[in-house]
Amino acid sequence: MRLAPYRAVLGLPGVRPLILVAILARIPSVAAAIALTLHVVEELERGYFAAGLVATASTVGAAIGAPLLGRMVDRRGLRPVLAICTITEGVFWSVAGSLPYPALLVLALVAGVLMLPVFSVVRQSLAALVPVSRRRPAYALDSMSVELSFMVGPALAVLLATSVSPQAAMWAVGLGVVLSGTALFVFNPPVRATDEETVASTVRPPRRSWLSARMVAILAIAVATTMVLGGTDVTVVAVLREADQIGWTGLVLTLWGVFSLVGGFVYGSLSRVPSPLVLLTVLALGTVLVAVAGPQWYLLALLLIPAGALCAPALAAAADAVSQLAPPSVRGEAMGLHGSAITVGLALGAPLAGWVIDLTAPRWGFVATGVAGLLIALAVLPVYLMRRRPPTPVEPLRSAEPSLVTAD
Repeated sequence: MRLAPYRAVLGLPGVRPLILVAILARIPSVAAAIALTLHVVEELERGYFAAGLVATASTVGAAIGAPLLGRMVDRRGLRPVLAICTITEGVFWSVAGSLPYPALLVLALVAGVLMLPVFSVVRQSLAALVPVSRRRPAYALDSMSVELSFMVGPALAVLLATSVSPQAAMWAVGLGVVLSGTALFVFNPPVRATDEETVASTVRPPRRSWLSARMVAILAIAVATTMVLGGTDVTVVAVLREADQIGWTGLVLTLWGVFSLVGGFVYGSLSRVPSPLVLLTVLALGTVLVAVAGPQWYLLALLLIPAGALCAPALAAAADAVSQLAPPSVRGEAMGLHGSAITVGLALGAPLAGWVIDLTAPRWGFVATGVAGLLIALAVLPVYLMRRRPPTPVEPLRSAEPSLVTAD
């Protein structure tokens, strides 16, 4: 394991402040779902199903909006998109707490379409700031920053909602989103490298030329990865609840996040790593094996180590692959599709695990999501086995497509 790759990446102009801004800007975004859930349940006095519908509406909106916003970034630049999304979300969060439930449901969908694209923008900017040979540690840092945000954001939302009120948590999320959008607007990270501007401004390849079978396979891998993670999250809670150890849930999920941080750090420091397909396969197998854990919380935490250590690497590998396969002139749209894939996977994983848990037993949630991930890995395997084609003349800056094993 080497630290040199991280030093080299953080030494590049603009990378260090981008990572810091990304960590802070993502916290309100990941806290939004729990703030809305607590508001619907506690203040509107609706059930968790109603709260889930609001979260689903927001998720569907985000999945639709991410590639559209990315396409707008490609054509109009970053700042107009940031301005529109920041204003829209600011208005939504300022009035959401006073809306009746039907209006909240509709506006959650609209606000989801125009959700501040922090995740996609950061990944697109990393592709502009970091040369291809150094993107692996860059995207590993990005995945680790996502883990940190998920460890902090929901906990802060719960703390504020329980100690003050759910309404206060929603206002805090809204304020955080506005500050995040403003910070990104002022920082204005580049979305294309200097040597990419000429090609991007003169040539915009048709979608069929870059949305290839390999790109679709990578997007499917991203869906499968987050589907496994979303199902694991729900299943951990269900297993500990059945074992009457629900009080240990926070610690187990925190350890799971720590395992991911360590795995992401190691992944970014290696000179030779498996492909996204291999990482997904091992992640899914590791998740299935968690089902043999005993009822004690510490046994569950121990068996989560292999799968947990592959969370950040699998996410980083998919983002890296998308950045390499997408021409600079459409990278925003491609990263938006990647963001949609992540969102769809999370939206599918939790209900899939919950459905299986309701029909059988909690530990089968690990099996269900793990097997689903393996099936997707099997479905995209033929694409990885196909003979690779050379880069198209439209994109001279595009790197070779990823193989089953990649190296610096």
